[in-house]
Amino acid sequence: MARAASRDIVTLGSRRKARLEAIVRRPSSPQALVRRARIALLAHANWPNARIAAELGCTLGTVRTWRRRFARGGMPALCDRPRSGRPEQYGPDIRLQIVAAATSVPPEGVTAWTHALIAGQLAGTGISVSQVGRILADLELRPDRVRGWLNRRDDGQFWAQAAAVCDIYLRPPPGTVVICIDEKTGIQAKYRKYPERPPRRGQLARREFEYVRNGTVSIVAALQIATGQVITEPITRNDSVTFTSFLHRLDQCIAPHLSIHIVMDNGSSHTSRATRAWIAAHPRISVTYTPKHASWLDMAELWFSVLTRALLRRGEFTSRADLADKITSFAIRYNRTAKPWTWAYDAGADHARHLARHARHDDSMAAGPATASALPTAA
Repeated sequence: MARAASRDIVTLGSRRKARLEAIVRRPSSPQALVRRARIALLAHANWPNARIAAELGCTLGTVRTWRRRFARGGMPALCDRPRSGRPEQYGPDIRLQIVAAATSVPPEGVTAWTHALIAGQLAGTGISVSQVGRILADLELRPDRVRGWLNRRDDGQFWAQAAAVCDIYLRPPPGTVVICIDEKTGIQAKYRKYPERPPRRGQLARREFEYVRNGTVSIVAALQIATGQVITEPITRNDSVTFTSFLHRLDQCIAPHLSIHIVMDNGSSHTSRATRAWIAAHPRISVTYTPKHASWLDMAELWFSVLTRALLRRGEFTSRADLADKITSFAIRYNRTAKPWTWAYDAGADHARHLARHARHDDSMAAGPATASALPTAA
């Protein structure tokens, strides 16, 4: 009978294996922890200790130690054990006070807690600003940073509208030209007071801090999804009169035997009474609106991203006319090599996955503690 690779057998479930692989892939993982995770993964593959040591460039004793510790203690065993040293100067009470301060409303006159503010709040304890920073870092608390999020409830109408947009992209109707329309407003026409210095070996390009403003330009763009080509036009006002005029020119440019389907967001110029009346008077034109808070479903936004990265972000524009001309020239050059975007997102399938996740969660909650405790735990 074949001898096992080691007496310390490591068996991983899918979740625990995924966690170990994530540690190995993550660039910020400490190298010692990465080595231990790799030892556990190779042990799961039934590698002998000598082969693991040769593969990872460590000693046989190191492999034996961490294989044994992981086999007996699981994921927590990969961390270093507490070591002896100087007793804690600031115990749990001080840490709780720091957490309470960092997670509370900041003092009047400031919008966010800083290490110095928290240390001042706990002045009676004698804690230093740097020690507050170390404790917050250990607790993974960052009161100085904020991340935006959208509070949107699970609305069936949202998913239905999003699925309708994706269906147009993935399965466009025959004999129909599908066009995405959007506006980009407030584009700044500005240039640096002094010319940019080109990059050199070992040195990035350098830009002067000061710049001169020359007003702003707004544009409307129409992207044909079948070809990826785009038409842009500068606009002075973002209202229904300007928008219907743009729609009229599109209607004149497209062959009369083709239907036109427009995808656009719920901007006021798109949903005004005058715009709806104009569309109703042109029966070959139909419209699908993106849901609220989902303008990213409009493909025209993809082209605006290209425009920003390629031209606007580092461009120099001496006047509004100069900016408008350069945007038009960029669109002409872009259309020469334009290709249709490959749309892969399907809101209907995403909604089905969303409902399945919530159904599993609801079932596990309804099962109750007694039933849940009888289920096998993840390895």
